[in-house]
Amino acid sequence: ETLAAPTVAFGYLLAVYAVMGIHHLDGVADLGDALVVHGDADRRREVLKDTTTGVGAVLAVAVTVAGLALAGLGLAGLPVFVAVAVAIAAEVGTKLGMAAMACFGHASHDGMGRQFTTAAVPTSFVAPAGVALPAALLSWPHPVAAVALSGAVAGVALPWYWANRHLGGINGDVFGAANEIGRVAGVHLGVIAWTLS
Repeated sequence: ETLAAPTVAFGYLLAVYAVMGIHHLDGVADLGDALVVHGDADRRREVLKDTTTGVGAVLAVAVTVAGLALAGLGLAGLPVFVAVAVAIAAEVGTKLGMAAMACFGHASHDGMGRQFTTAAVPTSFVAPAGVALPAALLSWPHPVAAVALSGAVAGVALPWYWANRHLGGINGDVFGAANEIGRVAGVHLGVIAWTLS
């Protein structure tokens, strides 16, 4: 007999945070507060550094965790091999997206983000892209893993784009938020790809 879908979803959620840690959720929280603040890029960067947790942070973390739990619920409806392929590909994809941010992005100010962006050049992206390619083929011949990986990279692009427009570049919080958002997007798109096949 198989476990109930909500139990599988909860297990997936616990496994992700047990293995990957929760430190990236701090980036989600800080970005959530920066999203709702009124003001220019300097004011938003100031909010990112503020240790006070506002309603934007609470909502952003709640939506992200709920999104991941619901993604786990979607995985529970897939064949085990496909579900594992989607989960792995989404995780690899979100890390590939973060590598893209480091290689092609620019930091908004001195800090952890600048440490990543100054240490990488565009040609540095070749290595992580090569390492990520096998994850896209995990579900071969079905393309769901490739969709999950691509979806995770696309999910990373959302906070990256917002940060460039509203912060003047990326920082450590944006890297953290991108990791979490990319994972959620990747798993959901992988599940959708399987459902529509």
